[in-house]
Amino acid sequence: MLEAELKTAIALAYAAGQLISDYYATEFVAEEKLGADNFYEPVTAADRAASRLIVEALTAEFPGDAILSEEEADDLEVRLASRRVWIIDPIDGTAGFVKKDGDFAVQIGLAERGEAILGVVYMPAHKKLDFAVRGQGAFESIDEGAAKRLHVSNKTDLNSLNLAMSRNHPSKRMNRVIEHFRFKNICRRGSVGLKVALIACRECDIYIHPSPRTKLWDTCAPQVILEEAGGRLTDLFGHAIRYDRSDLQNWDGIVASNGASHDAAINHLKSLLAEFGREPHFTSSLAA
Repeated sequence: MLEAELKTAIALAYAAGQLISDYYATEFVAEEKLGADNFYEPVTAADRAASRLIVEALTAEFPGDAILSEEEADDLEVRLASRRVWIIDPIDGTAGFVKKDGDFAVQIGLAERGEAILGVVYMPAHKKLDFAVRGQGAFESIDEGAAKRLHVSNKTDLNSLNLAMSRNHPSKRMNRVIEHFRFKNICRRGSVGLKVALIACRECDIYIHPSPRTKLWDTCAPQVILEEAGGRLTDLFGHAIRYDRSDLQNWDGIVASNGASHDAAINHLKSLLAEFGREPHFTSSLAA
């Protein structure tokens, strides 16, 4: 099931990874763009070129599907009317790409009727490919070698969990999260896809992102991989993230975990979210 889609997505992730690696090896220029959340963020010619490569190929291969890419205009009417939507971040972690710290990934996801069903995340600097199809398990391939199945950890003690978090300086709210959970081990990485991948391969157990600034293309592909590895990805309130909505922004943040600790982590967050004055942005009708 979805064999052609997975094969195509993997081939495109590798092709886009090679393209952006060619840019990465040069002295490219970073620009600024006004994102979907009205914040300025970095963008490069590599982002745009990788997006074009992926979008054009998917359009040719699956003409009946809608496509949402960070670097393309969102055809909202077509997207919301489509049963299947490809959701693409040509370079997840452009800031890391610009800094040349290796923390960036090509992310290609597929959603059907609002649920993520296929995900491919390729990390060119690490030569690592993670991929999954709903109901078929999650896998990792290093340097295009044989794929091995991914399984999350089974830790349940919140204090013993290894936290994945941003390389950037933590915000005051993230510092409160760390204090509230009393995390002892923290792994700092750049892109959303890379942080979620750390959970899928047991290097970490949880990722809490209180900011409302991630978008659908940040979570679609990583979500399938994590959940097929046995983990869970929801918003801060434990609600499912839907991919058939007009609003691209994950206003209610992200919690990605090994699954075993997820309900306890969501419950433990409640008092902290009340302290922050956070209430669900999306209605409960969007919850699983």
